[in-house]
Amino acid sequence: MADEIIRTLTVEGLRYGYRVLRQPSPRTEPVVILGGALQGMYGWPQMDDHLGPLTSVVTADLPGMGDADPLPPGAGDDVLHAAVTGIIDDLNVPRANLFGFSYGTSIAFGCAQQHPGRIARLMLGGVPAHITEEQRNRWGRAVDRLETGDLEGLAGLAAGVLMCQDPERKVHRGELARRYVRRSFLYALTHSPHAARSLHRALGHRPDFSGGLTGVPALVFAGEHDTVTSPERQRAFAATIEGSRFATIGESDHWVVLERPDDVADLAARFFTDRPLEPAPGLAALPAQSRTPRTPAGRDFADTP
Repeated sequence: MADEIIRTLTVEGLRYGYRVLRQPSPRTEPVVILGGALQGMYGWPQMDDHLGPLTSVVTADLPGMGDADPLPPGAGDDVLHAAVTGIIDDLNVPRANLFGFSYGTSIAFGCAQQHPGRIARLMLGGVPAHITEEQRNRWGRAVDRLETGDLEGLAGLAAGVLMCQDPERKVHRGELARRYVRRSFLYALTHSPHAARSLHRALGHRPDFSGGLTGVPALVFAGEHDTVTSPERQRAFAATIEGSRFATIGESDHWVVLERPDDVADLAARFFTDRPLEPAPGLAALPAQSRTPRTPAGRDFADTP
């Protein structure tokens, strides 16, 4: 049976922590999960269920997230990269797998670029590789609600701008996911003393996904209706990673980890243990740059050129 351990670390004088569900007989390196700006270390039960029997599962409150110390003004991503490598060091393992989602993708990608020898495999989902000024303006109007104390309005608007609003596009459990995201934003903003600052930073953050990556096996996945950054643009980002693969997951948008949690977790379990991806139910294998029909709940795969 896996043991749960909570550890507290510091980086550049900032206190942060991580939780590890330790697997005594792992089949692969530990998986470190890095989520959205307001996602804490206890928000990944589906990963515990699917990955826990296979390896140690690590979730974190990095500086600026959850119960960790807030990031000081002007702090760069290097602090967060150092925090991740600090976790790997504290696990006393030479390498770890990284899973990054949304805001966490830039942290995971940057860490892999800086320390490729420490990363066994890299899986990124909902990559905000291209954000327009119109999107930033919409997010800014949502955050402006903080100035008036309208947290309910902010939570509703923030959930809306991060999710697909087109009624013609079917999103599995979309309304349930929207309510969950709204409640999560509202809870964080009312219970965390620095959640507002974290949200400001996340929505104003301009992550750098340039520079490519070599030497790290990688998989990028997107919900087929992601309106934060389209699957096509996320696939173009995946093509900058040597030898990477790209997957779309049907009937989901940017919050694919909520709408299809078991599909994402199953995909992660397969990837991190080097098992074939295509045989999973509902999958269609794709040659590079092609498209084929799929079942509504299926996934499409492509090797990036």
